[in-house]
Amino acid sequence: MSRLSIAELHKEVTSRGIVAQVSGMTLWRWLSEDAIRPWRYRSWIFPRDPAFSEKAARVLGLYEGFWDNQPLGPRDYVISADEKTSIQARKRKYCSQGPKPQQAMRIEHEYERKGAWAYLAAWDVKRAKIFGRCESKSGIAPFERLVRQVMSQEPYASAKRVFWIMDNGSSHRGERSIERLQAQWPTIIPVHLPIHASWLNQTVMRAITKEGTVRAAC
Repeated sequence: MSRLSIAELHKEVTSRGIVAQVSGMTLWRWLSEDAIRPWRYRSWIFPRDPAFSEKAARVLGLYEGFWDNQPLGPRDYVISADEKTSIQARKRKYCSQGPKPQQAMRIEHEYERKGAWAYLAAWDVKRAKIFGRCESKSGIAPFERLVRQVMSQEPYASAKRVFWIMDNGSSHRGERSIERLQAQWPTIIPVHLPIHASWLNQTVMRAITKEGTVRAAC
């Protein structure tokens, strides 16, 4: 029963003659009372990277302030970068009305679609500072613009080492990506996450919590 959907259970109880007719809400309530909730589930994934533990340990070590078992120095920085693609840029069709005494702010639900954008973000783990930009699409050039946005300003421009924690997205994976980044910014040390381990990237949660701001910015 725990593997059946509400619709399948509804069909089953009526076809068996258990009830002549029942609403989905009533069926939902019955299941809740019996602690059977087929609408609830947890996602999980098999670790696919054979070097998962080693790569994850490097990233967690940087978050803690260590690299190769040595503490990071005052001129070392840790950047966690990621891309949040396909953010729908929208504009309200009618202006929102501000709050009044005894009345909450009113937002008209209709909106106009203004296309889809990609939000690229870099999170400074040590300084708790986020850098972000909107691009029409993701790719090598947009990602390098994000890197330039961060690395061209202090304290990163004169830093001894800047560790960039990234996933294995097509715009910044592999040796060619490392060579390309270090050719422009010799102090960058790219650190790639294990495959299918974006949840180790601190930028993911920061970008999600700022999504409302991102939509407005785009």
